[in-house]
Amino acid sequence: MLRLWSLGTRSALPRCRALHTTAVNNATAEAESSTAAASKWTPTSVRTGLIARKRGMTVMWDTHGVRFPVTVLQLENCQVTANVRTVREDQSEYHAVQVAASDRSPKNVTKQMLGHFNRAGVAPKRIIKEFPVTPDAHVPVGTTLSAVHFVPGQLVDVIAKSIGKGFQGTMKRWNFKGLRASHGVSVSHRSAGAIGAHQDPGRVWPGKKMAGRMGGGRITTQNLAVVRVDSDLDLIFVRGCVPGVDDAHVMIRDAKKKMTQLAQHNYAKGNMEKILPRGLVDLPFPAGTKELAKALPPVIEAPSTRVSNPFVPRE
Repeated sequence: MLRLWSLGTRSALPRCRALHTTAVNNATAEAESSTAAASKWTPTSVRTGLIARKRGMTVMWDTHGVRFPVTVLQLENCQVTANVRTVREDQSEYHAVQVAASDRSPKNVTKQMLGHFNRAGVAPKRIIKEFPVTPDAHVPVGTTLSAVHFVPGQLVDVIAKSIGKGFQGTMKRWNFKGLRASHGVSVSHRSAGAIGAHQDPGRVWPGKKMAGRMGGGRITTQNLAVVRVDSDLDLIFVRGCVPGVDDAHVMIRDAKKKMTQLAQHNYAKGNMEKILPRGLVDLPFPAGTKELAKALPPVIEAPSTRVSNPFVPRE
């Protein structure tokens, strides 16, 4: 992957009026128009995430001819609508970047949100989310984000609402093995068995794993590898499956455990060569924009992580 550069950070204003219980501070026109020195990603930096749509699954082949599944995620005019800065009760600061995606008709948007989008200079959107960032990772309001925000070879977390599966038993919901299907069990092979105790405690403990509604909740699939990005179509190919139905909105961010926290850990220990995954030298900072995508190839693919051909017998 080529060495990546990005625009500078932008300062934030003091705390202002809340929007939907969140204090949103838009950058001033001065800060947005000024061109600061190009900022650099550091191991202590936390970048914003993106909102994409899950388009479905397909397969790819690596350089050795090994077939593996991928999920295709597509960005739909993903833009920054606000920079958030909130002072907590303990005087610490919460910083976040508010991102919106998927244009919609203005007649289907409330007047309050229309005013919010007009101040940001973007078209009305279907979904708005905010991603916690470090103070140096704010993105100018109105910036259009691109698929090159994520570099092939890095790891990401994908957050979405999982597919609802209705009322399910304990074997499907909690992976219980069930009862014996041979002797001594009468037509109850898939039942949960005993759920309580005797006189003491005489009740079922809260949180007991039992049959009930399954799916339909917020799920985070962690540490998925980005294998290809297509800046022309704004496609991100991640290895493996992600939660949600096709065409559902998903949130993508840098992997919290194996990217962000691992980078900070190795940086503190002085392991500079292990800060980023092998083959990566930098990340777009504070974000991968459409302007950055024009300076890079339209399709970027990560090399295979295999060190030997699995189809060649070992000597």
